[in-house]
Amino acid sequence: MGEMFGQIGELLLPRRCAGCRTPGPLLCPTCRKGLATPPQRVFPNTTPHAPVFALGPYADPHRGVILAMKERNHLAVRRHVGAVLAATLEYLEARGEIPTGAVLVPAPTRTRSARARGGDPVEQVCRATGRQVAPVLRLDPRTADQSGLDEAGRRANLAGRVQIFGVPAGQVVLVDDVVTTGATLQASAAILLSRGADVAACVALCAA
Repeated sequence: MGEMFGQIGELLLPRRCAGCRTPGPLLCPTCRKGLATPPQRVFPNTTPHAPVFALGPYADPHRGVILAMKERNHLAVRRHVGAVLAATLEYLEARGEIPTGAVLVPAPTRTRSARARGGDPVEQVCRATGRQVAPVLRLDPRTADQSGLDEAGRRANLAGRVQIFGVPAGQVVLVDDVVTTGATLQASAAILLSRGADVAACVALCAA
């Protein structure tokens, strides 16, 4: 139902670029170019015990696209971001930074938040890559919003709150929208590793 209303909204409202909000196409040429930059290795303070790569910094166009997906329920742009993520994974595979054909595991979110957004944006981006996706992680509904917490607060907030519903076979790449302190990736990787999963790397759409 949320997806249907989102699609109707995209038809009725004036089209703006999801990256910079200027009137025009879904993604303007400048933002398309900005999203196509090669990923970089990043080093969050809280290590997830696997290398972390980000497609760009938390600035436009990456910031604008993430806000469009999460806060404005922009469904159409999720498919485009999926294509960008697919190209990123191919690039990292070609460089030997990540294993070929790893299963994508979206970072956990609360079911209520995913429902309000017309589906989990990160999971939908992963599925738009055409690769195998295993959405086996969820956040306990009691988990607070991370945005207003410092590094220690984020770790404490996630302690024991990441739930797992299966272990993917083969090697795994964790995918998140934004990596800030690394607390979400660390908690996610920890529970996967504790169940015997092979977490090879983490990829975030941007790094704050």
